[in-house]
Amino acid sequence: MSGAAVGAPVERREGHEKVTGAARYAAEFASPGRLFARPVPATVARGRVTDVDASEALRLPGVVDVLTHENAPRLGEPDDATLAVLQGPEIPHRGWCVALVVAESPEAAREGAAAVRVSCAREPHDVILSASHPRAYVPEKANGGYLAVTEQGDPEGASAAAAARVDVGYRVPPLHNHPMEPHASTAQWDGERLTVHTSSQGTTTVRAVLAGLFGLTEDRITVTAEHVGGGFGSKGTPRPDVVLAVMAALRTGRPVTVALPRRFLPSTVGHRAPTEHRLRLGADADGRLTSLVHEVATHTSRIKEFVEQAATPARVMYACPAMRTLHRVVALDVPTPSWMRAPGEAPGMYALESAMDELAVELGMDPVELRVRNEPETEPESGRPFSSRHLVECLREGARRFGWEGRDPRPGIRAEGPLLIGTGVAAATYPVLVGPSTASARALPDGGFLVETNATDIGTGARTVLAQIAADALGVTPERIRIRVGSSDLPSASLAGGSSGTASWGWPVHEACTRLAERLAGRPGRIPEEGLVEHADTAGRADAKSPYARHAFGAHFAETAVDTVTGEVRVRRLLGVYAAGRILNSRTARSQFVGGMTMGLGMALTEGSTVDAAFGDFAESDLASYHVPAHADVPDIEAHWIEEHDPHLNPLGGKGIGEIGIVGTAAAIGNAVHHAAGVRLRELPLTPDRVLAAMNSL
Repeated sequence: MSGAAVGAPVERREGHEKVTGAARYAAEFASPGRLFARPVPATVARGRVTDVDASEALRLPGVVDVLTHENAPRLGEPDDATLAVLQGPEIPHRGWCVALVVAESPEAAREGAAAVRVSCAREPHDVILSASHPRAYVPEKANGGYLAVTEQGDPEGASAAAAARVDVGYRVPPLHNHPMEPHASTAQWDGERLTVHTSSQGTTTVRAVLAGLFGLTEDRITVTAEHVGGGFGSKGTPRPDVVLAVMAALRTGRPVTVALPRRFLPSTVGHRAPTEHRLRLGADADGRLTSLVHEVATHTSRIKEFVEQAATPARVMYACPAMRTLHRVVALDVPTPSWMRAPGEAPGMYALESAMDELAVELGMDPVELRVRNEPETEPESGRPFSSRHLVECLREGARRFGWEGRDPRPGIRAEGPLLIGTGVAAATYPVLVGPSTASARALPDGGFLVETNATDIGTGARTVLAQIAADALGVTPERIRIRVGSSDLPSASLAGGSSGTASWGWPVHEACTRLAERLAGRPGRIPEEGLVEHADTAGRADAKSPYARHAFGAHFAETAVDTVTGEVRVRRLLGVYAAGRILNSRTARSQFVGGMTMGLGMALTEGSTVDAAFGDFAESDLASYHVPAHADVPDIEAHWIEEHDPHLNPLGGKGIGEIGIVGTAAAIGNAVHHAAGVRLRELPLTPDRVLAAMNSL
């Protein structure tokens, strides 16, 4: 594929709508008679509802109805138990919806929810994860269909014979997605057709789930997501807000909006599960790995198994003849964890890349060279050839740009008054994921073109990049391309998740436009009033098993200043260099990389939740206590990439860029803190109290 549009730094098509407020989000679709609904969350960590007294709420002005497990519409059996809301008295965790107040205004709904009196029978609960928990078990599979356990060679024997060894543990706390736009849905039922506007990463899936839950055929349901104010995985599957909105619309016969308060999100829409890691690395005197063991313990809820696949990156990163990876999980009385940006890779690579840094110190070897020395020829676990792998080039280019050469490896050497300065490095990887999708391309009589596919633009610039792809395939300028996305009435497409969106949607867009261009080339005369249309469907190809191991790679470099008086860590510089196939829009790609790195900084320094053992909920439930970083927290942040041609991916040659930026950032920062202050902290986030305590213990 060639052309002038793809790769260019084209500005976002929807930018003007967003900055002027014209872009409509899920809670902003007003219809005559619209109502507003607010969930009533359970205040016990485990138990049963014994009574719901809604009398006081129903007497309040503006309150229309109160739904409970006794009067709510009955649902079909969901595949996802988190959607079985108001179907019974059982309370699986604190924050579970036990009632829904429907009112004429958001204020009346909030007042009504506060007036509902719920009586519960408490049961003993258990919400604290530990690697030695007596109910921990090895699941059959981790998320993504990965085997929970893999082993090759003799890791124990190789470790015992190793010239250098590290045996270390790391902990990543629960993390929360906290998109700018909280989860919201507006549902309208006219007696024949259900129309839903929802903040979702994939409306095709939402329509299918709603059809099953409410006993409707999919052709009677339209689900739209015109604009989505971020998701980071939490909107990758339908959430209770959309089910509750449809329930209330069916019961009242009026349009209903459910907009979850931010404080409800941690217990309602998923979280990154906490992970406890044990890494055992062995190497010969030359720094070549001889054994690698990565064991992970995590939690899930009692109603749905969700196993963070945090040991899987170790299976692809480094050449090692003896390796074992293991996942163990314990079902607790906690909200069900779910997807969060770079699931598995973000916590798993934090642990692995921190351990690699510790091994470099043990060997007295430069950490960049240690990684280069362990570069594999084929994917270590499967033995498949890589479709392309340029990690070494990323490390070398990153080191050059960062000024790594001449770095004094000794910790605590660079000082500026009370500040200790250090630098660190970490590698990153993320799998190439592509889902089958469909698209149509129509030539219009006015000389323009209409391209349609049910892609979801979650703020990444999907409309813009798809227009670039279409323009090059048709041989026209992007200005002649109109794009329609974000509705289940359009040609079906995969969800926006797993860094798979552009590759999944761009493939059929490219094919449909290429076919249309060929058709137009041999056709004289005017375009008919209805236009000329071509369709494309990548089913059977996009989801076909590849003989190649397909991954994106990257290298992260960080410089930190550690305050010896306060323990505060400030990141002065972040640099990421990536090998992610063909970059389709240099402007939006850089934004994605920088955004991921900023999120990785939050993972390293500010973000983290604690589970309250007594009450069973997350103590940090809003942005006042859960601290999300801003770009101002990094004075100097740069993202670059290697020009990479990979013919084994898709017609576009792209690998996906939305998540790899977060993967290695936390480890690079943690390694830089060790280089600065000489202390190794193995639990995130690296807050001032932890850093200061570690320095005072030296």
